[in-house]
Amino acid sequence: MAPLGRLRADRLRDGVYTANSLNAEYYGQRASKGGLQLTESTPISRRAAGYPGIAGIFTPEQVEAFKPVTEAVHAKGGFIFCQLWHAGRASIPDYLDGETPVSSSAVALPGSFVGPGPKEYPAVVPKALTQPEIDDIVQDFAAAAKRAIAAGFDGVEIHGANGYLIEQFLHDNINQRTDQYGGNIQNRCRFPLEVLRAVTSAVGSERTGIRLSPFNYFHGTRDSDPMGHWAYLCEQIVALPRSNRPAYVNSIQPQFDEMLSEEAKMKALAASASTSTTASTSASASLLASASAKQDTSTYSLTPFRRILQRGDIKFLAAGNYNRDNALPTIENDEADGVIFGRHFIANPDLPRRLAEGLPLNPYDRSTFYGANPPSKGYTDYPFWSSDLASSPSLSASA
Repeated sequence: MAPLGRLRADRLRDGVYTANSLNAEYYGQRASKGGLQLTESTPISRRAAGYPGIAGIFTPEQVEAFKPVTEAVHAKGGFIFCQLWHAGRASIPDYLDGETPVSSSAVALPGSFVGPGPKEYPAVVPKALTQPEIDDIVQDFAAAAKRAIAAGFDGVEIHGANGYLIEQFLHDNINQRTDQYGGNIQNRCRFPLEVLRAVTSAVGSERTGIRLSPFNYFHGTRDSDPMGHWAYLCEQIVALPRSNRPAYVNSIQPQFDEMLSEEAKMKALAASASTSTTASTSASASLLASASAKQDTSTYSLTPFRRILQRGDIKFLAAGNYNRDNALPTIENDEADGVIFGRHFIANPDLPRRLAEGLPLNPYDRSTFYGANPPSKGYTDYPFWSSDLASSPSLSASA
């Protein structure tokens, strides 16, 4: 089950939200024996939040409030990882006690910031992090990981995707730094690798995953050489000591986009590709070319990254528009070790059973994805499969 922002947490005080009984019911409904669930983005500190209504993992009250969630999942034989999140520039002062959001560089989000509602806010120019502030955030990730384990989570996933802080260091259209964290690919990969080392050292490599999205345009991210850049990053992850390598990497297919059609997304990727020869190291370029040739992949593909990660015995999970028809072939063709479902898991609490038995799916309601009134609407009120549903004309015939 994908990490899915649902904005249903309780407000404890300004900027501090906790899990509640409805959250426990929601995750418990979708748990299954052997299944892996990832929580929605979970702020690692008070200054990491991007939206209200999302439970954090930075106070003792939040740790205690998450325990019924993890217990509900474990009661059904499932596993659950907490996705650790720092929004960076994808926030506004209104959510941060009036403080300016931070980022790799003083580069604002394009256009407006769309918050819950959705309501638009003027984007603000973020504050470029100093070296001591970067060091503090690395430690915030590690401390949050320890608190997640104390709350009963089986592990943590570092959120290095979707245009949030870690990606704000990775993408060259945002990172304008001239120090050891900016400029070339090696420097732009430094921060995520530091976070990965800190978190695995804190809770163990077997309890750590990381989400990467080299092709994502969310929150204004655009990289001039995503294939070369993320190939290098994957190489560096493999080169880490075994005790610091994550158990898995979770990535999003290039054709998937929150706003663009598949055709439009692929055209946009091609249009933004750089002709620069400085982006990739020769080793990365060689390995990338070899992997692509062997798999006969398209220009933009997750497959080369998977091949690199296999050398370090790191599992690979793929996300993005999966259904009953294309999920199993992805595994059988050795393109991933696991497939992640998102929107269909929202609408089908018993999705594993429905997929296994070829049962129709409940359709999802986008209007309730990011909050609803009452909060249970579109959250815990989707029905489990029963014979009474068999004749419903609203059910989806495919996954």
